[in-house]
Amino acid sequence: MLLIEVYVPRGSLSEEERQALGRRIVDTLMVEDDSHAVEVIDAQRAITQVLVHEPATWVLGQRPASDPADPPRYLVRVTVPASWRKDVSGHTVEIITDVLAETERAAGRDPERVRREPHAVILVDGVSEGGIGVHGRAVSSLDLMELVSRPYRDSATGRQAQAQAPDPGSRQGRLVDPVCGMSVELDDSTLTLVHEGTLYGFCHGLCRRTFADEHGIPLNR
Repeated sequence: MLLIEVYVPRGSLSEEERQALGRRIVDTLMVEDDSHAVEVIDAQRAITQVLVHEPATWVLGQRPASDPADPPRYLVRVTVPASWRKDVSGHTVEIITDVLAETERAAGRDPERVRREPHAVILVDGVSEGGIGVHGRAVSSLDLMELVSRPYRDSATGRQAQAQAPDPGSRQGRLVDPVCGMSVELDDSTLTLVHEGTLYGFCHGLCRRTFADEHGIPLNR
């Protein structure tokens, strides 16, 4: 994630609650588990920003207007590279909704209202290629993948994952994505490449493209 903006009505959350909400979003989206290597998670955290806004004016389209004393509404905008949007949208909406429910629970309000009523709207926006700048230059989705995965690939764990990849004759078991460290179930739908007689599996096409470019492996366009 690059930018996560949370809009809440003015005065509905204290500064402590806003800080807790922002930290909870980052910690929940980027949990250190078996999904990706810790080096990749840390690199993603380094480029993730969370902003909590309190607009001066917030007009709801419903009639009659809601009571100002009602529990707060939430509008959340999550910005990612356009090529990632389809893959991450469902997971992101679920996680953000869970975080907002926990924020309501911590405030002593009904946490299920954000699932029962349209009180939490989440927009996942994709930034087109060339529309993101890091290190003083415009970068592509592939450049971002390189940025967040490089610490893992340069680590001893990343090099070991590549060395232990299964034989290409096998189509069962699990593989570790050599780019991001994610555990991948090996079946007929798994994205794979064979390099120097070794089979590699990938969680996403960008990981596969990154590996192919780094090793000079031609891919069908």
